[in-house]
Amino acid sequence: MLASLSIRDVVLIDKLELAFDRGLGVLTGETGAGKSILLDALGLALGERAEAGLVRQGAEKARVSATFELEARHPAFALLADNDIEIEDDHLVLRRVLGADGRSRAYVNDQPVSVGLLRALGDSLVEVQGQFAQRGLLDPKTHLALLDAFGGLHTQAREVAHRHAAWRAAAKARAEAEAAFEQARADETFLRHAVEELRQLAPRAGEEAELGEERSFLMNAEKLIAAMTAAGEELGAADTALARALRHLEQAAPKAGGRLDGVLAALERAAAEAGEAQADLSAVSADLEIEPARLQEIDERFFALKDAARKHGCEADALPALLARLEEQLAGIETGGERLSELARAQQAARDAYAEAAEALSAARAATALRLDAAVNAELAPLKLEKARFATRLVPQEESGWGRHGKDAVAFEVATNPGSAPGPLARIASGGELSRFLLALKVVLSAVSPIVTLVFDEVDSGIGGATAAAVGERLARLAQARQVLVVTHSPQVAARGTAHYLVRKDSRTATTVTGVARLDPGQRREEVARMLSGATVTDEARAAAEKLMGAA
Repeated sequence: MLASLSIRDVVLIDKLELAFDRGLGVLTGETGAGKSILLDALGLALGERAEAGLVRQGAEKARVSATFELEARHPAFALLADNDIEIEDDHLVLRRVLGADGRSRAYVNDQPVSVGLLRALGDSLVEVQGQFAQRGLLDPKTHLALLDAFGGLHTQAREVAHRHAAWRAAAKARAEAEAAFEQARADETFLRHAVEELRQLAPRAGEEAELGEERSFLMNAEKLIAAMTAAGEELGAADTALARALRHLEQAAPKAGGRLDGVLAALERAAAEAGEAQADLSAVSADLEIEPARLQEIDERFFALKDAARKHGCEADALPALLARLEEQLAGIETGGERLSELARAQQAARDAYAEAAEALSAARAATALRLDAAVNAELAPLKLEKARFATRLVPQEESGWGRHGKDAVAFEVATNPGSAPGPLARIASGGELSRFLLALKVVLSAVSPIVTLVFDEVDSGIGGATAAAVGERLARLAQARQVLVVTHSPQVAARGTAHYLVRKDSRTATTVTGVARLDPGQRREEVARMLSGATVTDEARAAAEKLMGAA
């Protein structure tokens, strides 16, 4: 519910803090006191269009904050989550700052947001119904969802939406396959040529790296052989030198008294290592058979892979996968007609399943519309609209207009005179009639609406007596399930309020300001008496007010 409203520098309001309760709150005051300014200020906080003229004369900016207390499952929190805005508690503060230049900024719990998001949140929290409102029930876009909610058709509506998504997915798959098939047919000559080329090339993954390694080796083979030959010659000379050195020392060793034993051992090891190295080198040389034509063969294969990769715009290692993909496309041309037929059958089956579910939903909506019409029409006579008729119009759409919500367009219409054709609410009903039509609708739809706060602007315009009492009774009934605020000139309606706010102008200073006071029971009686009698409040009027409030 709307817990409080803070207003700064809006038209005639300089500073105002209002706290609201659950139930029915009534706002009264003489004509021109500023009741409409309060609604304009609330509209600012709810994301309504901002105009520079709302800024109080002499002020730099106008500021309005509306604080709401909500249950955790309220749709507003899902909307905030979708926009990555985190709220830590169940209090939601919508704030709007409007500059004298007409520019405005929007905030949710002091986090900057777009005005569009502020308006979406406002739509989920408050509905303002009045003679000049164009949102809420006057917006035909809301009628289908309200009809489904009234009939408890959520499950059927979800099934229709699910089948519509399946139908669209099947249609998309068919369209994509047809496009691919046509493209493949257009490219058939290229495909056959490319597949034949790649089949002849027969590329392998990793082949380029293997060829590159072998190619590098062969390109350096001559230098390798020369190095190995020279090393072999040097090792042979070293072996001869070591052998001569050993002979010389072995002859002298007996005379050295063991002093040459370590040297002899080292020379023997060196001679053995040199001999082993010479043998290994000879083995490697024997195994190294270099074919002169091999390098040319590798070059041709290596550059053939490179050319194919460059031609197809990929890496050489991707050529095997490319060949498989091109072969699949080529095969698709040969079997494409059959595949397209399968997809067409799947699309038709999905369309038929959707149509069946949508038809069942349409039938349920038609039955629900009769119940809704009967319920609303039953509310009209007490509201002095006994000659009027409410009708829910279901218009079957052409297949091009079928959507996730079904095959129907839904609109709430009224006929204000017997024999006249029903028409849209906003165009057929006059200001006072419109407010009462909306009230009747709200009473009937109250159980299914997610709106936590309803605001009625002069719903009692042009009526009095028993009709005004009927309006007050219905407003009180609505207020049992949600918060209702009503701007009223009717004492019968004001007497029903659980909270009463008096809007008045103060012109005692050089500047005229609008203020709002919450009335206690005695003050309420005086205000209702004023509404009954006019400028002069008599004892008879006070007694009548007391009786009216007591009956309420």
